[in-house]
Amino acid sequence: MDSVLQNAVHSGSLVGATVLVSEHGKIVYERAFGSADREAGIATQTGTLFRLASMTKPVICVAALALMEQGKLSLDAPVTQWLPDFRPALPDGRQPVITIRHLMTHTAGLGYGFLEPETGPYHRKGISDGLDHARLTLQENIARIATVPLLFEPGTAWHYSLAIDVLGGVIERVTGLTLPTAIRTLVTGPLGLTSLAFSIPQGTPIAVPYADGGTGGAIRMTDPFQLKFGPGHIVYSPSRAFDPAAWPSGGVGMVGTAGDYLRFAEAIRTGGSGVLKPESVAAMTTNAIGTLPVGAAGPGFGWGLGVAVLTDPTRAGLPLSPGSWNWSGLYGTGFWVDPARELSAVALTNTAVAGMSGSFPRALRHAVYTA
Repeated sequence: MDSVLQNAVHSGSLVGATVLVSEHGKIVYERAFGSADREAGIATQTGTLFRLASMTKPVICVAALALMEQGKLSLDAPVTQWLPDFRPALPDGRQPVITIRHLMTHTAGLGYGFLEPETGPYHRKGISDGLDHARLTLQENIARIATVPLLFEPGTAWHYSLAIDVLGGVIERVTGLTLPTAIRTLVTGPLGLTSLAFSIPQGTPIAVPYADGGTGGAIRMTDPFQLKFGPGHIVYSPSRAFDPAAWPSGGVGMVGTAGDYLRFAEAIRTGGSGVLKPESVAAMTTNAIGTLPVGAAGPGFGWGLGVAVLTDPTRAGLPLSPGSWNWSGLYGTGFWVDPARELSAVALTNTAVAGMSGSFPRALRHAVYTA
């Protein structure tokens, strides 16, 4: 594993990384490589704070499942039960029922601005993907999402989306709390995950984010920063993490350490650790969408209630066991859990998107299983 990380840093594809691996409930690998701030000469530490991006989503989904256990939320209830004005229509004008299940499985027909051209409807409506520093409230962003035509009839396809941000709005309405307070009450507080948060005080040390720079290596992000991605661009505003007034994105908004995220993953792997019941953990980490293709995860994957679920390791070209579950984030982060091996791994980097996709995460997975 050391060689994979050393090569990624020395080649310039990654600036800094922290990797933790737990097997049978014990940490078997804990290393940091490279720089948290390359220009200032600050090395990455195992306790370095990172922007988690979409690794936020499983945390939000755990909170939703906890509310279901309390009888306050229902998987197959319409979203309009809590957000009565959230009624996006299909292109033909029909307003289909969107359920909590549709949100948690990304089958609602919603989208993301960074996945469309810059002339797309999410851009035209001024919808925030959550990584930028748009001066909106969560409620205003959800209202804008509701004005864009759905991509498909809910339940008929999978498309990565702002659905978990809408779920965050539901959680606020159900609990009567702000999303950060609700997540602290339902998940991070009970599990003692003190670093997992939606904002941090100004000046708190956190890994400086970098972006893929081609042959010249990774480049330090400005604020804002645009990174070409597919047909469009990802818009980052790293300073967002220091603004407690920024709208709380349930899709991409949290920061945290590798150690705390490993504790979160292990809590779920081992049956919920009092935050969830084992039955809820099983529902979250079992494929819930049949054979619908999961484009963002690739072949061999399905989707549970908040995570990608490996259904066919051979098609995926991965050494993980069937039933393993994972996700990653656009700041260059990722994790996976292999229940059959009682193994959890967290890899937080400060390099988008090389830390999330491509040769590094794939090489790291293979290295973990050959160590």
